[in-house]
Amino acid sequence: MLKNRLYYAEPECQSFTAQVVKTERDENEKPYVVLDQTAFYPTGGGQPHDTGTINGVPIIDVVEIDGEIRHYLSGEMDASGELDCNINWERRFDHMQQHAGQHILSAAFVELFEFPTVSFHLGTNLVSIDIEADDITDEQLKAAEELANKVILENRPIEVKWVTEDELYQYPLRKQIQATEEIRLVIIPDFDYNGCGGTHPEYTGQVSSLKIVSAEKHRGNTRVHFVCGKRVLNLLHDKTNVVAKASKLLSAPEDGIGKAIEKLLETNHSLEKSLKETQDAILSFESKELLSQQRNGLVTATFQGRSIQQLQKLARFIVAESDETIVLLVARNDDKLQFVAARGSLSTASMKDVSAAVLPLIDGKGGGNDAFVQGGGDYKLTEEELLKMMENSLTASIN
Repeated sequence: MLKNRLYYAEPECQSFTAQVVKTERDENEKPYVVLDQTAFYPTGGGQPHDTGTINGVPIIDVVEIDGEIRHYLSGEMDASGELDCNINWERRFDHMQQHAGQHILSAAFVELFEFPTVSFHLGTNLVSIDIEADDITDEQLKAAEELANKVILENRPIEVKWVTEDELYQYPLRKQIQATEEIRLVIIPDFDYNGCGGTHPEYTGQVSSLKIVSAEKHRGNTRVHFVCGKRVLNLLHDKTNVVAKASKLLSAPEDGIGKAIEKLLETNHSLEKSLKETQDAILSFESKELLSQQRNGLVTATFQGRSIQQLQKLARFIVAESDETIVLLVARNDDKLQFVAARGSLSTASMKDVSAAVLPLIDGKGGGNDAFVQGGGDYKLTEEELLKMMENSLTASIN
């Protein structure tokens, strides 16, 4: 065992003293210090690094490189003499709870369904494990969660043993261990035997509780998100606030929120349908008004703040009313221009020619066919100028 790593020798250690072995800069010119002993855990094995202070200067990162533990600080520090080191214990204990909870939940999936864990990530809000199973049912998730909480409630010891490669055969390991030297096992007797370099509490009861939040398919496996310890209370607090707010907004009791939302969605769907019908009626009326103002079978108009979908629908209404009419519509939306060109079924003019003529003028893109095109680009012309260009190209095409 590496005796200068107090996070292994004394995982409950919250403060300690140390001396500087080396001060250096890395390849990015970031300064760091190496101590003769440390309780600050370096990032590794899915667990984030510890934070805290050295002589009052905050630690921003702890990494291990080539067996050397580097402590990156937020500012300059007097590196002489004995240093006072203090760990951010709330963060460390949270990581210990989550990591131990991961061992317990992973072992539960193996115990119940022989689903091994292939990866682990300890995030700021959620913890996740990737389970080697392409699908896990809600019933299986519930069973694994219940077994995990049973083991937590039983307050079983969490033991740590350093063994040699030759001694590994004595333990029913959950997965194969790659290391050949300084092999560290984390053991929950009669339940889980696993090689691990992370930090853990001494008893499963210190994990407090575990709650699976969600599960999703991920690259052929199933990713399970969960929380442990204080994070369970934080999650419950947040969800309680959301439910209370929803209850107030919906004027419904908390156990009636589901039905209130269903009713709201039904009402919203009905309103959307009614609004669409009203908008179509307005566009139909507008199309007749524009058609009454046609000049020699040509309907033109410019707009501001009209979507391309509205232009398309308006053009279709017009050509549906008159087989011989050609429609040219242009709209400006902020610093963009959009247009639609359409022809009735008896017209032979090519709308693709119109689009091809004007798109380069606005650095635009478009699509469609000879009967109907749409496009858009930058506001390099006014909407009136673009419409005039479209009319000119149409005249040239017909002539």
